[in-house]
Amino acid sequence: MKKSFFSFLFILGLGFTAFAQEITIPEGPIDLETAVAIALENNLNLERSELNQLANEATLLQNKGARYPSLSAGGSTNFNWGRSINPATNLFETQRIGNINLNASSNVTLFNAGRITNNINQTKVTLEQGLYNIEATKNTIILNVINNYINVVFNQEQVKIAESQLNVTNDQLERTIKLVEAGSLPYSDQLDLQSQLATNNVDLINAKATLNTSLLTLAQALQIPFTEDFQIQKPDLDVDDTFMVTESSASIYDVALETMPEIKAASLGVSIADYGIKLAKAGYYPTLAIGANLGTNYVDIYDEKFADQIDFNFSQSAGLQLSIPLFSRMNNKAAVQRANVQKRLAEVTELETKNQLRQDIETAYTNALASEQSYQASLTRVENLKESFRIAQQRFELGAINSVDFQVAQNNLFSAQSQLIYDKYTYIFRVKVLDFYLGNPINLN
Repeated sequence: MKKSFFSFLFILGLGFTAFAQEITIPEGPIDLETAVAIALENNLNLERSELNQLANEATLLQNKGARYPSLSAGGSTNFNWGRSINPATNLFETQRIGNINLNASSNVTLFNAGRITNNINQTKVTLEQGLYNIEATKNTIILNVINNYINVVFNQEQVKIAESQLNVTNDQLERTIKLVEAGSLPYSDQLDLQSQLATNNVDLINAKATLNTSLLTLAQALQIPFTEDFQIQKPDLDVDDTFMVTESSASIYDVALETMPEIKAASLGVSIADYGIKLAKAGYYPTLAIGANLGTNYVDIYDEKFADQIDFNFSQSAGLQLSIPLFSRMNNKAAVQRANVQKRLAEVTELETKNQLRQDIETAYTNALASEQSYQASLTRVENLKESFRIAQQRFELGAINSVDFQVAQNNLFSAQSQLIYDKYTYIFRVKVLDFYLGNPINLN
């Protein structure tokens, strides 16, 4: 099996703590790995999940402590005037009596039908489930960052296309103005190109605005303040013949079942429910505990010293406590029924999670195949339109076609180039999603 994606997550997650982090504002362009690391560090949902894990760890500590005997100690002092009972003789007396009472007690459960053990085991599984839920949250964050990152790269390419289109139109306009002044071309050709230049300027402004919006979306995904200086390092994204995964959607699903944390978390949910049933059934069984008490007192109306009275009045007791549930007013039966329902709900959730994963993979696989075909078709279309535009440009410069025909050829080419860029990055992202389901590290190199 290929290297688990979780190793990549672990590297990116280094330095993450469960406590509030000061938001990191990167200086200069950032690469994908840095972007993911920042998102994981600053994401508050992830921090909340980490804090919940700490709470579950405290619950586990408490449940483990139930195995040990309890121990408490205390004391009291009081003064009585008038007719009152002497705590040493238990006789009524009419003098001031001051006394000090000291006591200690301990209690330990001997048998409770496995409640303590099952509580401990259930909490352990809950902790393990929490770890997988955290990994699933990280996966969602990472995929979101990658998608936003690729959108920025795509929009950067769109800006380049718009700039190129503007430059070509501007060059042709300068040449046309000279030809119009020389009387070789009609003035209408100059007006057409001036109109096209204005359109190209608008297209460039819109492309830059879209790029800025995608940068804002990425910064918000990283949960950092957005500034005009925020930029990314453009990765080298190429598509070759071996880019598409060779596995079928069914084989990808088989791998994902073994690696995706949401599947493992859902499976552990069933185990947690199993322990819930055991805990509920324990209500039918008796509980047995043993307890011990120590006590002594001191009364200030006697001449004996404090230590002598404490020693003389020292008493001990021990006993067993047995509780047998004879009739719980249907509480135990209801608890078992609810626990069984919870298990069935957990099983439904597990099946639902697996079905959702299978559907997501099938959709991703189908989309990736469609994107591959669209990308290949766009490649062919751009190559053909490049040649068409080259010929149209030559004919326009020779005066064989008018400016309208030239603009049509130019717009067709740049529209095809824009579509090619869209198809390329859509294809790249969808293949990366399939790599993610295969447990492979996601990178854009």
